[in-house]
Amino acid sequence: EGFSSVKCFLSLYRFQACVYFASVFQAMSCGIHYLSSVFMAVTPNFVCGFPGNVSSVLFHNSSASSTEDIWTLWTSTESYIVVQLENGDIWELDQCSRSKREVSLDLAYEYKGNKSVFPCSDGFLYDDTKWESTVVTQWDLVCDREWLAKLIQPTFMLGVLIGAVIFGDIADRLGRQRVIWFTSAGQFVFGIAVAFTFDYYSFVIVRFILAMVSSGYLVVAFVYVTEFVGIKARTWASMHVHAFFAMGIMVVALVGFLVRTWWVYQIFLSIATLPFVLCCWMLPETPFWLLSEERYEDAQKVIDTMARWNKVSTPCKVSELCSVQQDDLDSDRTDGDDMSSTKKHNILDLFCNWQIARRTITVWLIWFTGSLGYYVFSLSSVSLGGNEYLNLFLIGAVELPCYIIACVAMDKLGRRNTLIPFLILSALICVLIMFIPQDFNILIILANMAGKFSIGVAFGLIYLYTAELYPTIVRSLAVGSGSMMCRVGSVVAPFCVYLRSVWIFMPLLLVGIMALLSGILTTMLPETLGKPLTNTLMEATEIGRNKKSCSEKTPPAHSGAALEKIEMFGQERVTTDK
Repeated sequence: EGFSSVKCFLSLYRFQACVYFASVFQAMSCGIHYLSSVFMAVTPNFVCGFPGNVSSVLFHNSSASSTEDIWTLWTSTESYIVVQLENGDIWELDQCSRSKREVSLDLAYEYKGNKSVFPCSDGFLYDDTKWESTVVTQWDLVCDREWLAKLIQPTFMLGVLIGAVIFGDIADRLGRQRVIWFTSAGQFVFGIAVAFTFDYYSFVIVRFILAMVSSGYLVVAFVYVTEFVGIKARTWASMHVHAFFAMGIMVVALVGFLVRTWWVYQIFLSIATLPFVLCCWMLPETPFWLLSEERYEDAQKVIDTMARWNKVSTPCKVSELCSVQQDDLDSDRTDGDDMSSTKKHNILDLFCNWQIARRTITVWLIWFTGSLGYYVFSLSSVSLGGNEYLNLFLIGAVELPCYIIACVAMDKLGRRNTLIPFLILSALICVLIMFIPQDFNILIILANMAGKFSIGVAFGLIYLYTAELYPTIVRSLAVGSGSMMCRVGSVVAPFCVYLRSVWIFMPLLLVGIMALLSGILTTMLPETLGKPLTNTLMEATEIGRNKKSCSEKTPPAHSGAALEKIEMFGQERVTTDK
C-alpha cells in the first residue's frame, strides 16, 4: 500500500513531485553541514615543538632523521619523543610539555638525570599522514585550548536550535518561499565563508550563522513539501526528507576521504548543492499560505500552474475554496462557537491533566532520546576503528532503508507497536556493543549500524506520532515543543561523545538507559493508527481511556475541506484520462 502511494504520487502529481525533489535535494546540505565537523575538527597525534633544527629523533627503540617518520610508530598519547638538535641539546617532547635534559652525552630514550620542564612556546608538531590540516592544527586547539575544539559542534547545534525557532516563525509571517530562498542561499554563502575565516572566533561565529540557516531550511522544507504533497503520499514524502539528510552524511564521508585540507574540504561540501541555489527562485509559494494571507489572485496562479503540469482540464477556483471556508465558519457559528472568543493556548495546556501531562513527558523524552542517539552514533562512528570514512558512510547509508521500514511498519503494526520494539532494541544494542571485544572492529561497526538503524526508525516516526497524539488546538504547540527537545538533545550529544575520554562506553550507556526508559514509558501511550485526529483536549484524553479531561471549552476544528481540494488534482487527472 505504501509503495503504491509513492507510485501514485510520482505518476499523478507531476508538479508536486518536481517541487518535492527540488526542495528535499537541498536537505542534503543540512546533513553535510551538521556532520562536517567530524573531519574538519579532528585532533591528530601531536607533541610539543622544539627550538631549533633536529638532527635525530628517537621513539622507544626506533630512530629516524625527522619527526614525520615517527608518527607511524605512535601508539599512545602517554608516549613521548626524544629529539637531538644540531647544537647538541636533547629534548623530551610530550603532548603538552617538553623537557630539556641537563646532561646530553648519549642519545637514549630512557633518562634518569635532571630535566628542566618548559611550556610549548614553539607551537606543536602534528601528525599529517591522514589530515594535512584541520581547524585544530590551524589554531592549535590542544592542551589548555582543547575545550575550544570541543565547543565547535555544541555551538553549531545551539545555532540549529535558535534557527529552527526564528525561521519557523518568519516562514509563517513572510511565507515559505522567501525563507527557502534566503536559507538555501545562506547555506552556500556562509558555507564558503567558513573556509575563509581568519581565526577561531570568527570561525565559530560564521558556523553559528550557518547552523541557523541550515536548521531554518530543514524546518521550513518539512512544512513546504507537506503543504504541496497529496494526502496519499504525505507520510512517505515527509519521512524521506530524512533520507536526503542521510545522503548528506554520506557526501561528508566521500569528500572527507578525497580532501584532507579543512578549508578546501569545506568549500567542496558547500558547492555540493550549488545547483539548487541557482534554481530555487523558481519554486512557488504554497497555495495554503497564500490563502491564509488572503492573496487569492496569487493562489489562483499557483493552482493553475499545478493544473497545467498535472494535465487537469478543470482546475478548482479560489472562489470555490473561499465559499467552502465560509460555509465552515457559518456552520461553526450556528453551533454557538464564535471564533472571536477562542481561547489562546500555551505550553501549560500540554499538562492540563495527568493523562495529557504523562503523554507530554513521554513524547518529549522520545524526542530527546532520538536526537541524542542519532548524533551519538553518527559522531562516534569515526572513532570505531578501521576506516573512519567508510564508517561514517555506512552510518549514513543505513538510514535509507530504516525510513522505508518505519513507513511500512507504522502503517501495518501501528505507531506505538513500532516505536516500542525499536527503542528497546536500540537499548539492547548499546549493551551488546559493550561486550564486544575491541579487536573485533567489523562486529563493532555492524552493531553501531544496527543501533543507528533502530534509533533512526524511532526518530523518524515520532514526528507523525506526536501530531496524532494531540488535538488540533495544541497540535502545532506539541510538535514544536517536541522539536525543541530534539534540538536540546542535539546540543547535548557532542558533550556525551566527549565522555569517551572518561569511559569508552559512557555515551552508549547513557543512550541505552534513555532508550530503555523511553521504550518502557511508550507502552503507556495510546495507539493512533486508524483513529481520527482529535479536535479538543477532551477527545485527546479519551484516546488514553481516561475520562478526566480539561475543564475549558474548546472550539471544534474546521473540516479543512477547502484546502483539501487543492490536493485533488492528481485524482482529477485519473478521471480525465479515463
